[in-house]
Order: sequence, then structure tokens, then C-alpha cells
Amino acid sequence: MLKGKTVVLGVCGSIAAYKIANLASMLVKLNADVHVIMTQNATNFINPITFETLTNNKCIVDTFDRNFEFSVMHVSLAKAADVFMVAPASANVLGKVASGIADDMLTTTLMASRAPIIFAPAMNTGMYENKIVQDNIHKLKSFSYEVIEPDSGFLACKDIGKGKMPDPEILLEYIIQTIAYEKDLKGKKILVSAGATKEAIDPVRYITNHSSGKMGYAIACAAARRGANVTLISAKANLKTPLFLKKIDVVSAADMKECIQNEFDSCDALIMAAAVADYKPKDVADHKIKKSEDDLSIKLCRTDDILATIATQKKSQFVCGFSMETENLVENSKKKLVKKNLDMIAANNLNQEGAGFEVDTNVITLITKDDITRLPIMSKEEVAHKILDRIKENI
Repeated sequence: MLKGKTVVLGVCGSIAAYKIANLASMLVKLNADVHVIMTQNATNFINPITFETLTNNKCIVDTFDRNFEFSVMHVSLAKAADVFMVAPASANVLGKVASGIADDMLTTTLMASRAPIIFAPAMNTGMYENKIVQDNIHKLKSFSYEVIEPDSGFLACKDIGKGKMPDPEILLEYIIQTIAYEKDLKGKKILVSAGATKEAIDPVRYITNHSSGKMGYAIACAAARRGANVTLISAKANLKTPLFLKKIDVVSAADMKECIQNEFDSCDALIMAAAVADYKPKDVADHKIKKSEDDLSIKLCRTDDILATIATQKKSQFVCGFSMETENLVENSKKKLVKKNLDMIAANNLNQEGAGFEVDTNVITLITKDDITRLPIMSKEEVAHKILDRIKENI
């Protein structure tokens, strides 16, 4: 994912410095070229050899270190960087950079860099909330530096409050968001539905389906990484919410329909990846269902076809639906394409190995009025980008 990208990590003096070893390792596994610059204080918390072993690059501490190939190191690293993240970022370094002070290798390289720069502050709550530190953070943001909000929790000093550096997985997401993909969907609003709706039978039971939401979440995440303004409308899905998007939680098909209608007019594309429960108990809204130990039968009626209803309201929006079939994949999907007034259907056969619910891969056929494109088995992330590629051509 990050092949050909150079990531420079700046590590300051904080107990959280040990977490950056994990971040460096994750970046290397994504094929990034990782370079680490440490302040002298940081070396008291983690040895530079750790980073050199993980990255296979020399870890720089001393501005005047002569043990490297001849080059002006702070300039060459600054030029090579695709992104520069300072984590943990101490109050000292935040203040120095905000004031234009460059008196060590880290701050000197920061000043020379034109790459996107991200700070992840980590410090005692009192320090973080100090008005001077907050003013420095505000100043850095005004210079277009990105500052990640620290977490709240139990700190190394035994205080409880804000100042905890986010986990390396979160820091990685910020780096991926910044450099992994071209922002070819910037300025576009993408509406994605995902998950499995639930229709209540009574306060205990409900009707639902097997959807995990993985495909919809992958599409929403991919669109956000490509710069789109993404709204994810999610029914039941036991998945971590992707960063850099707006999420609206819903339960029933009626909830989902209302949310989509509220967002649809302002969007450029709707991708309906949710698996809607097709039936609900009849008259459930009026509580007319009678239960007894002898009669557990329930009269059902169809839920509204959300996609067909919404598609009739489209103006310039591109509407993509999903078709899950067990036979006659193309024929059945083409009928749905026409009947529901869709621009594209992503169809898959639930009986095909590598496709279906709860798996991390999919086998999709993209169907439009004029074209049929069969994709091989690939990860749902890869499928998401293929779907977005086709949508980008039409919005």
C-alpha cells in the first residue's frame, strides 16, 4: 500500500516513545521506506538501535553526526519525505516549531520539509491543557500542520485525563489517509449504506440477515482515503468505524430509508451496500401481533424497496446497488438494474468460493446498461476501489 513512499518519524522524549517501534514496524510491512529522527531526550526512553533494526535505516539523533554518506542530512530527509509525523510530540518540540526554533536534528528537518506534517501530542494533562501549549497547537494548525487530538485515560504519571497518545493503529491511519491514495474524489460527496437492518417482532425477537457490513465499510473507507466527503449509514455491523468520515447508525429499514432520503439530494453518488431485511411483522407498528405458547406464527409483509424508491428521485446522482444471487447472476442482476433505475449493480454469487457474507474477499461482476465487467477474487478493499473507479468516471 505504501510502496515507494518515504515516511519520516520524529520521536520526542516521552514514555509513549516505545509505541513508535510498533508504528515503524507496521509501516515497513506496508512497504514504506521509514526513517526515524530522535531528540536526545527520546533516547532515554528507547534505544535508536531498535528503530535501525526495524527500518534498516540509520536513526538520526545528532545534527553533526558524521557517520553517514555525505549529504546535508536534514535537507535530504526533508526532501525525501512524503509525510512527516512527530509522535510522541512533546510540549517542548511543539513550542519550538510554533516559534520557528530549529536547534536540533528533528526541528531542523521539520523546518526544511515541505511534506505534510502531523503532530501527535503526548504529555501530562496539566501540560496539555496549559494555555501556552494550547496556543502553540492553535498556531501550528494555522500554519496547516495537522495535530491529532490526544486520548483521555490513565497516564504514565498516574493522572487520569487528556494527553495520552493514540494507539499506533490510529497513527498509521493518519499516515495512510495522507499519502496512500491520490485524492481523486476530493470535493465529491459519497453516501454509503452498510450492515444488516433489523425488524422487530417484539421486544426480544427480530428479523435480520447474515450481512457483516464488511463490503460497505470497505467502500466507505476507500472513498474517504481518496478524499471524498463520505457519509456511512450503518445498520448492525460489528466493525470498527473508519476514520475521516461521518457515520449515522440505524436499526430498521425505515430508519435507513429516512436517513438516505435526508442525505441523498446533496450527494454525488449513493452506494447501497446494506443488506435490508426484506420482511417485517405485519402491523408491528400498531402492536397488533398476538403471541401465545400455542401459536408462534407471525404474519409478515414486505419492507419498502429503499433502493428503488430512492433511485426514482435521482437527478444527477450515480446510484449503485448490490445484487446477491445464487443462480442466473447476470440475467437477474440486469433485471434489477432496469427495474430499480440504477446506474450500476455490483453482483455476486453467494455460492461462489470467496464471495458472500463474513469473508474478507469478494468476487464481483460490475453491470451497467452497456457493460459487464467480471472481476477476479480479490480483497473487499480492492473491490471497493474498483467500484469507486467506475463511479469516478461518471460523477
